[in-house]
Amino acid sequence: MDKTTPPLLLIDVDGPLNPYAAKPSRRPEGYTTHRMRPTGWEQPYQKPLRVWLNHSHGEQLTALPFTLVWATTWAHEANEWIGPHLGLPELPVITWPEERPASSPYWKSEPRVFWKTATIVEYAAGRPFAWIDDDITDLDREYVNKHHDGPALLHHIDPRHGLLPADFDMLANWAASLREDAA
Repeated sequence: MDKTTPPLLLIDVDGPLNPYAAKPSRRPEGYTTHRMRPTGWEQPYQKPLRVWLNHSHGEQLTALPFTLVWATTWAHEANEWIGPHLGLPELPVITWPEERPASSPYWKSEPRVFWKTATIVEYAAGRPFAWIDDDITDLDREYVNKHHDGPALLHHIDPRHGLLPADFDMLANWAASLREDAA
């Protein structure tokens, strides 16, 4: 790995930054509630989307030795609706294909590779990356191992808790191990 080029950190919003699966009546500690109307939520009769964000996550993410990239269905709207609340600069965004390949949600009996995975590998183009998402499974790890030539960390985040201190530690340690390997 080129020591001067940091690895990518590919960030999903719902799950890692917005612990949407936490009990609806109990906002996780350290989070604040935001009401948002991203694309798809514009109808006046539709209640705004509830998003929980931990404002310390922006500083913690930017302190990591990564190039941050949105890897979320919020797409470019993550820079408008999420980033400013976290104090993040405008980040690059992975553009998803119009037609998404089939994937099975966790509650289905036939697991498949997550629909984001192939696009993630294509975007990384051999560059080392860590990906934080609540939909990552071992099938995605197998796919990345087979189709990606560089180091990769696919880190599942529990959508009931969002990013925790141990997750930030894991990411920092993984990035440090890449620098040590390159030395």
